[in-house]
Amino acid sequence: MCWNATADLTAGAVVTAVGVVCVARARRVRDLPVAALPLLLGAHQLVEAAVWRAGGGCGPATTAWLVIALPVLPVWVPLGVLLAAAPVDRRRLWGPAVVGLATAAVLSHCLATRPAVAEIRGHTLGYGVKVPWTPLVLAGYLFATLGALLLSGDRRLRLLGAVLAVGALACSALWRLEFASTWCAFAAVASLLVLGWVRRPRSGPPVT
Repeated sequence: MCWNATADLTAGAVVTAVGVVCVARARRVRDLPVAALPLLLGAHQLVEAAVWRAGGGCGPATTAWLVIALPVLPVWVPLGVLLAAAPVDRRRLWGPAVVGLATAAVLSHCLATRPAVAEIRGHTLGYGVKVPWTPLVLAGYLFATLGALLLSGDRRLRLLGAVLAVGALACSALWRLEFASTWCAFAAVASLLVLGWVRRPRSGPPVT
C-alpha cells in the first residue's frame, strides 16, 4: 500500500465525513468521545496530507500530527470508552484511563522540550521525537488505547480493539520505523467500525 498526500487527503475526507455522521447519531452526551473518534482520526489524516505537501520537516503540520498521535489519543480513547461504558464495566476501565494520562504526560513533555521531525521515506512517513524509556512508554500507550477497547463491555468496541491490535502487529512487522504513521492510517480506516457502534440498538430512553 502506498501513502502520499492524495491518499491521506482522500482517506481523511471519507473518515471525517463518517465521523460527522457518527457524532450526529450519538444519542447520549457521554457517547460523544467515542462517536467522534473517526472525526479525530480523519482530521489526523488530513493533517498528514499537509505534512506530505510540506516535505516533512518540523513545521506546524508535523507538530499538529504528533500532538494528536502521541498525547491526545492515549487520553481520548480510554476516557471515551470509560464514559460510554455501563456502570458495571467501568471499574476495570480505570486502569487504561490512568495509564493513558500518565503516558500522555510523558509524551507531552517530550514534545514540549525536544525537537520533532517528519521524514518522507519512499511511500511512508517516519516521525521522530526522543522519548525516554521507549518500551515502557509504548507499552503504556498500547494498554491505554487497545486495552480500553478490548476491556470494554461492548462487543463492537472489543472488535475494534482486536482489529487495531492486529493492525499494530502488522504495521510493526512491515514498517518498524514508520509504525506511528502506518498504524494511525490503519486506525483511521478501522475507526469506521464506530458507525456500527453508534447505530447499535438501545434499551430505554436516551440519557445523558
